[in-house]
Amino acid sequence: MIELALNKLQKYYGANIILEDITFEAQTSEKIGIVGDNGCGKSTLLKIIMGIESYDKGTISIRKNATLGYIEQMPVYPNNFKVIDVLNVAFERLNESQKELELLEQQLSNSKETNMEKLLSNYSKVQSIYESLGGYEREEKLSKVCNGLKMNANFKNKLFNELSGGEKTTVILGKILIQSPDILLLDEPSNHLDLDAMEWLEAYLKEYRGIVIIVSHDRYFLDNIVTKIIEIEDMKAKSYSGNYTDFAKEKEKQINLQMEAFLEQQKKIKAIEKSINQLRDWGMRGDNGKFFRRAASIQKSLSKLERMDKPVIEKQSISINANTATRSGNEVVIIKKLSKRFGEKILFDKIDLLIRNEESVALIGRNGCGKSTLINILLGIIKEDSGIALLGSSINLGYLPQNIIFKDENKTILECFREDIVITDGKAREYLAKYMFFGEMVFKKVGSLSGGERSKLKLAMLMYDEVNFLILDEPTNHLDIESREELEGLLKNFKGTLLFVSHDRYFINNIANRSIELSGGSLTSYEGNYDYYKEKLNQQRGLVLIEGSNQGSNGVVKSKKEKTNKATKSNNNEFKKLKLEKQIEELEDKLKEIEEQIQEFSHDYKKLNILYNDKLVFQQELEELMEDYFK
Repeated sequence: MIELALNKLQKYYGANIILEDITFEAQTSEKIGIVGDNGCGKSTLLKIIMGIESYDKGTISIRKNATLGYIEQMPVYPNNFKVIDVLNVAFERLNESQKELELLEQQLSNSKETNMEKLLSNYSKVQSIYESLGGYEREEKLSKVCNGLKMNANFKNKLFNELSGGEKTTVILGKILIQSPDILLLDEPSNHLDLDAMEWLEAYLKEYRGIVIIVSHDRYFLDNIVTKIIEIEDMKAKSYSGNYTDFAKEKEKQINLQMEAFLEQQKKIKAIEKSINQLRDWGMRGDNGKFFRRAASIQKSLSKLERMDKPVIEKQSISINANTATRSGNEVVIIKKLSKRFGEKILFDKIDLLIRNEESVALIGRNGCGKSTLINILLGIIKEDSGIALLGSSINLGYLPQNIIFKDENKTILECFREDIVITDGKAREYLAKYMFFGEMVFKKVGSLSGGERSKLKLAMLMYDEVNFLILDEPTNHLDIESREELEGLLKNFKGTLLFVSHDRYFINNIANRSIELSGGSLTSYEGNYDYYKEKLNQQRGLVLIEGSNQGSNGVVKSKKEKTNKATKSNNNEFKKLKLEKQIEELEDKLKEIEEQIQEFSHDYKKLNILYNDKLVFQQELEELMEDYFK
């Protein structure tokens, strides 16, 4: 069933057209990804669908009574609102229904028999609305979303207005997921989330019953969720079936077909033009007007021919020589027994790490685990508590931070680039052109540059210094997909050593030949990219489940005495698991009986109240047992 349809939508900002022809539709439960270059109008399109912005031409059709959800410009809440208060805003409609039920219950208690039937009928209707809004799963839904987005008890009690921008965005995302609108509009939802939270969100959205429309530059995220891609290019929308990888393959195929058609038409045009020239030549030689008339007729037909535009096979991209001038020593990063803590929190404890020349290493882990601290220790910004963190010999280090700020934001690109180097104006402009800073653009103030442009300028400055060891902190955060692919191409050709922190799994897969996880204060190395790391992680979890952890963390088999103790403990755990399974089954049977009774006594509000209270008690007990079972 079509729940959302856009037809020939147009949007102007003043005299400038932003969207010219946006046509697509969304069916029930469909998951759609919207892609395109930065500034092409993706976010504007979501705001138009939501009704936040107007449009100038075309139509939008939305199913009657369909609810929409969108992370709008950060809403304002009272200063005393905590995170939990913001999340509970999601239950406004539910609270209204609950108040109606409570009012009807009072009326039923004081009602005479003559009015009872009408009140019971109203109670049944309101109860159906309450149930459809998830009234009896309120706590379960809240708990599920909070756990998935890593909002613990301490975080939920923080004042909302004191949170960072990223934390606020995560809370609003949680609120919208709890609301479960029929059409969910998400603009870069994976920003500010660590890998675990992103994977949870992916699983959540896959099972989401409504329509999900996602604007994202995260190709891995799109691959895992969407079944249709809408590309906005040249102010027009084009639909592709499948996920992002399917779209990329299909687009390349279509461009190649368009090029073949274009070349065939060009061949035909040249043949026709040759015929016209021959006829005119013959007419002049023989002074024969018939040849001129024939040439004019063919020229008229040619002028009416609708000519194809030449498709762009490859857009302009960064074109540089990424070779470094000086090869570093074989050992680039040497970390031994390194420890660091902040107050009571231990970030890492006696960790060891060796990164060799020309390795490309991804440093991964949850938000707050200490990745940035480790990077800052290597950069000399933060002092370690104990141990050593050294760079090897002949290292020329370059650092690309997450948020790039230049010394003087009022300087032009050209001035900023030439600030600390001796180079002529012409040579500097020639070099900057390789990073797609062409012509008059070099006179643009750096303070007005986009995130992607800042990254390119910073890279241009680093590469001019001929670095052989690059450290990058979330390098793809402000880049659109095309810019990410350009950066990947550059880094693949880089002959030095790379160490980078990233949540972009597609980027990690393309660049890393080694992944290092920082977790629980220790480092674990995996000799491959992100998919390899996940595969090994799943294998390890499988071994733990199957073998009951008969081996130590270093893979060495323990002594017989340790084995015996482990086996005894394993048997005790197995007995406990069996006991818990039996209790869980009994509770599930009780809940099933209560559900049947709820259906049977749907018009007896007193009995229903008792049953619903019992249901909540049993559900709470079941959750506690499940937590014990999976410990």
